[in-house]
Amino acid sequence: MEINKVAVIGAGVMGAGIAAHMANAGVPVVLLDIVPDGAKNRNVIAETALKKLLKADPAAFMHKRNAKLVTTGNIDDHLELLADCDWIIEAVIERLDIKKSLYRRIDAVRKPGTPVSSNTSSIPLDRLVEGMPEGFAEDFLITHFFNPPRYMRLLELVRGAKTREEAVAGLRDFCDRRLGKGVVDCKDTPGFVANRIGIYWIQTAVLEAFRMGVSVEVADAVIGKPVGIPKTGVFGLSDLVGLDLMPHLMQSMKATLPAGDAFFEVAEIPPLLERMIADGYTGRKGKGGFYRINREGGGKVKESIDLQTGEYSTSVKPGLASVGAAKQGVRALLEHPDEGGRYAWRVLSKVLSYAAGLVPQIHDDIHAVDEAMRLGYAWKYGPFELIDRIGGAWFAERLRAEGMAVPPLLEAAGDRPFYRTENGVLQYFTIGGEYRELPRPEGVLLLADLKRGSKPLARNASAALWDVGDGVACLEFTSKMNTMDPQIMAMIRKATELVPAQGYKALVIYNEGTNFSAGANLGLLAYAANLAMWNEARAMVKEGQDTYLGLKYAPFPVVGAPSGLALGGGCEILLNCDALQAHAETYVGLVEVGVGVIPGWGGCKELLTRWTVNKRRPGGPMPPVIKAFETISVATVAKSAAEAGDYLFLREGDGITMNRDRLLADAKAKALSLVDGYAPPEPVSLNLPGPTARVTMEMGVDGFAKLGKVTAHDKVVADGLIEVLSGGDTDITESLSEQDVLDLELEQFMRLARHPDTLARMEHILETGKPLRN
Repeated sequence: MEINKVAVIGAGVMGAGIAAHMANAGVPVVLLDIVPDGAKNRNVIAETALKKLLKADPAAFMHKRNAKLVTTGNIDDHLELLADCDWIIEAVIERLDIKKSLYRRIDAVRKPGTPVSSNTSSIPLDRLVEGMPEGFAEDFLITHFFNPPRYMRLLELVRGAKTREEAVAGLRDFCDRRLGKGVVDCKDTPGFVANRIGIYWIQTAVLEAFRMGVSVEVADAVIGKPVGIPKTGVFGLSDLVGLDLMPHLMQSMKATLPAGDAFFEVAEIPPLLERMIADGYTGRKGKGGFYRINREGGGKVKESIDLQTGEYSTSVKPGLASVGAAKQGVRALLEHPDEGGRYAWRVLSKVLSYAAGLVPQIHDDIHAVDEAMRLGYAWKYGPFELIDRIGGAWFAERLRAEGMAVPPLLEAAGDRPFYRTENGVLQYFTIGGEYRELPRPEGVLLLADLKRGSKPLARNASAALWDVGDGVACLEFTSKMNTMDPQIMAMIRKATELVPAQGYKALVIYNEGTNFSAGANLGLLAYAANLAMWNEARAMVKEGQDTYLGLKYAPFPVVGAPSGLALGGGCEILLNCDALQAHAETYVGLVEVGVGVIPGWGGCKELLTRWTVNKRRPGGPMPPVIKAFETISVATVAKSAAEAGDYLFLREGDGITMNRDRLLADAKAKALSLVDGYAPPEPVSLNLPGPTARVTMEMGVDGFAKLGKVTAHDKVVADGLIEVLSGGDTDITESLSEQDVLDLELEQFMRLARHPDTLARMEHILETGKPLRN
């Protein structure tokens, strides 16, 4: 089944977001809504939604040009636009009568066999198709997206008793490959998988905090990072999604859940929360929520609410021994006797046993439940993975000791884990009591799977080299946040020797961390600066330059495969690759000026080169210099792989993969496509304008300084960058080699690294994680 055009009916937050993400996939999309009473512009709802999408933060579109793929209209005048659509999505108000009336109108204009799906998560599928024609029921599904659709990877797919297998398989494949979704096939049960557990988790965590007298800071510190849940915690998350949503979620779940479900025990809204909503304290979109920012007197103070008194006071980070103990594992947290440990047990004992008790009611396979929570609620570990980390037998025994029911699946597992590795293959525990190999969609290649059944070709403390099949090696970073350090540099050099020596054809640089690389290890540079170890610091920068240059001219193709952040030194290694296959959500940039230095491992040289050889650039020697300066001087970070092309971080011919799980396979395929007839790139000489460019760039910096947009040290850093990009004392008649420009980078990097304001910036970033303007 081919999907070349999509329609979305309902231009609210979800519908508009879904439409934007279709456009991100390069698919033309029709976005329709109703005609408001008395409206002069009959398309006003859809058109307004499109305007909001273009202003959204975080951005809904991966590139603003994608908005051109969205056609707006209304269901009274433009329903015929559905006739040539290959998938029609309904995302209107959660009222059965309105949805079914719309379905009848859709059925009258759609092509035979066109799938129609609803984004509902509260109305059973059987009720949606009841009384509809047989052909409509055969083409109908539920496709439940999570908000925001661009960023949340989960898509829950629900089929009806009559839904055609071709429609199910076609949408599953499209959502996986084109939209980048992790598709979980769900049963038609209330809340499906993720919301059934996720809403129960939020409600339980909130109520237990009220009941135990635990502060919101303590609750979020405990039921957050220590258990692999986003650092916002439950109260921060509630503020983010909106407190006024909670009563609606309670009502929806209570109306559809079977009698006796444990959810009813927590389905209450505390009086304080009701009062907050009534007073406009609905979270970040309102006056504040459980947290707020107090701006009285021109200040900006984060405050939190006392759950007992309802009064706000300055938010204070709690110092809990249990949170420290959690570094030894989740069980250490649960066993700790302090307030945090007791609260963690009260919440997790209920949530994990509830989740375990829902299998096979909501799904037959535990791995699907875990994936839904990872992708839909950004948990690091799904509930069954968490139970394994705690110890299933220990968890069951403590439940019994405290008089709590032990779920049948947990009883059946006994002292066996829910997941195990057998002969290098990951397996999961089934409802039948046996283990089964964890399935992967066709075409998915994960380094984690390969590592279970093999040994690295080489390894050190910060990197490893793996065989990923078909003569392709994979360089993996393993340092904290994958920051670049001497160990990684050593492994890059080893790879350039080992790949040809052992008969490998190509190299892929890839890892499965949250971020490809957060840049150079600032701690090492700060350490050297504090001890005035300038010779050592200089040697470290020179080593990076030589290593990256060696990679660039290696006798085999090198493909970079980034996802997440690829900053500073992490960006520079990508600039030295033959090609990139980037995940769509790659955020790449040369950000060194924020630290008080300039790119020192070839970033200036490579960006200059790319703009120089770019056939679409304006003529003359100045445009490449100015383009590189504009990008580097303000630490520009592309907000997607698509946007990275605007800055030449990605070039024509580089690829973009929508599904993170398919990135390694796509990068490997790209590397193999470069093998036949491969030759390293020809060195490029640069003719730089020298003093002419310097004057032009200095005038720009001075202008910003007069407006108060540039600090004193920013100007110092800009001067160093200008020296490199202009070519120093050269003029347009001289040709500079790559090494000449690298030498300029090295000299200016070291000059700036010695500046006391640079050290202050580095130490501030290391301490707070935030930049310092000085």
